[in-house]
Amino acid sequence: MSNEAYAGTIRLTVAQATIRFLTNQYSERDGVEHRLIEGAFGIFGHGNVAGLGQALLQNEIAPDEGEGEMPYIMARNEQSAVHASAAFAKVRNRLSTWMTTASIGPGSLNMVTGAALATTNRVPVLLFPSDQFATRVPDPVLQQLEDPTTLDITVNDAFRPVSRFFDRINRPEQLIPSLLCAMRVLTDPAETGAVVIAMPQDVQAEVHDWPVELFRKRVWHVRRPPVEPAALARAVALIKAAKRPMVIAGGGTIYSEASEELRAFATATGIPVVDTQAGKGAINYDHPCAIGGVGSTGGDSGNHIADKADLVIGVGTRYSDFTTASKTQFKNPDVAFVNINVCAFDAAKESAEMVVADAREALVALTEALDGYHVSEEYTAEVAAERASWHERTRECYHLGHGPLPAQTEVFGALNEMMGDEDIVINAAGSMPGDLQALWQARTPVQYHVEYAFSCMGYEVPAGLGCKLARPQSEVVSIVGDGTYQMLPMELATVVQEGVKVIYVLLQNYGFASIGALSESRGSQRFGTKYRQRGTGSHLADTDRIEGVDIATNAESWGLKVYRVSSIEEFREAYAQAHADDRASMIHIETDLMGPNPPGSSWWDVPVSGVSRLESTQQAYERYLEDRRPQRHYL
Repeated sequence: MSNEAYAGTIRLTVAQATIRFLTNQYSERDGVEHRLIEGAFGIFGHGNVAGLGQALLQNEIAPDEGEGEMPYIMARNEQSAVHASAAFAKVRNRLSTWMTTASIGPGSLNMVTGAALATTNRVPVLLFPSDQFATRVPDPVLQQLEDPTTLDITVNDAFRPVSRFFDRINRPEQLIPSLLCAMRVLTDPAETGAVVIAMPQDVQAEVHDWPVELFRKRVWHVRRPPVEPAALARAVALIKAAKRPMVIAGGGTIYSEASEELRAFATATGIPVVDTQAGKGAINYDHPCAIGGVGSTGGDSGNHIADKADLVIGVGTRYSDFTTASKTQFKNPDVAFVNINVCAFDAAKESAEMVVADAREALVALTEALDGYHVSEEYTAEVAAERASWHERTRECYHLGHGPLPAQTEVFGALNEMMGDEDIVINAAGSMPGDLQALWQARTPVQYHVEYAFSCMGYEVPAGLGCKLARPQSEVVSIVGDGTYQMLPMELATVVQEGVKVIYVLLQNYGFASIGALSESRGSQRFGTKYRQRGTGSHLADTDRIEGVDIATNAESWGLKVYRVSSIEEFREAYAQAHADDRASMIHIETDLMGPNPPGSSWWDVPVSGVSRLESTQQAYERYLEDRRPQRHYL
């Protein structure tokens, strides 16, 4: 289009200009363009109903020429709307996301947890919390928080520490640089996360003459920083000098779409590859060099190799506490680190040799530079033995025949065996992510979707919606614990409303399995981790059922098809039926709160009370002092 076509101005409200701008924003990587903001979630109140709400309505029924479509979905909870957007962005490898708008006060504040989840996971979401009047004439407006020390603070300032970009639009002219900065951050592979633009409710409806140039199609190019030659040479020298190198594949490997290159690197060098929660599937589980999860929720194969590694090559990992087992995992006193990461902040962790580069570009360069290099035959044989041993242990955990209630690992085994390579399994919190990282045999980068950076209870239900919107051709299976379900179930109504097919697997064990086990191991006797009907006795002594609470019936009330099963055989039959159906459904199964779970071979630092009148706590503290002895900074 000629420059003349972009000359002049167009009269729109701030909200209308925002929507028109967003419909013309695209990301691009490797020559492929994507709509950057594919749709809008929103819940309307007096703070945005006549602003962004009106703009979205107008976009739907009377769009202007040059304005693209912005599909709108009514969410039930603002936090879960952000979770759905984050899940969508994660599946799309951070190249597309959704926006979310909320009303002033509690509606906007509900999005803070979702913003923190997105930023912690390094995935892009775009949020428009509504705000008080910029004019301050109606003051205090309904739901406005007053601070007697300043008139410049609103509840939306709570977004600042959990966002990668925050701005407040007090005048229409401010929108132009703010939107452009927002798009830059959303598409920056190193800096992406929650982007928040607070919108005073009067400013949303304010009219301005906007330059037509603002609304032209813009393509934001997602960069692939190449490897600096000197950094490559230093990394190659360290690898060649190592006797027992290993790779940790993090989420950045998948976001970079570097799985093929990782497989090629491992095949050429024989260097074993372990995965984090975000990186599982970056290398297919049946590759000879794939040795499973590492760290506090890893399996024996990965952890045994990590224990003795003399060089750890991190690819796209942020080295969470679980990955390093609270700085106890890598026990070799001479262990060194090479970190490949697009973000210098993460590349510098563990006193590593920094390779600040795109994961795919770096793996290609390393493979070429290491031509002819291969680890020793003895090391290869050790890796193979560890793989074989853990695969056998996984098979046992998947087929326990446990009773009278099945173990949750048996449910995971059935799903692992029945789901397709391109299907998506979802989880986020509790004991299940630990079992899944240790056991799940991911065949593709798509298949495994566990949010464990923020490990936010309640993520699983809205994430099912986001994943299915991002990848409608996949079967999406969201595994939900009874505790998580009670946190945030309301997006089930949205799934039914939109005709989105998700299979929810509800594991009912009447308590919090993960924290219960942690509580017991730390001397706190599973206190407050089982559901109890309050009676005349102590909290610990009362019944473990709550009268009248029926999650399966509740799910039916949302409109789901519910299958009630009690055995793994019945579970398999129900899954086959749910898979064949085109409706959203839930498979409800009771599992054993006490496990059994996969054997642990690593540690997690959760402090124990240093003084107590309880013998259980005293004993736990003595164990804690012993367990933390190997803990150290990697210098």
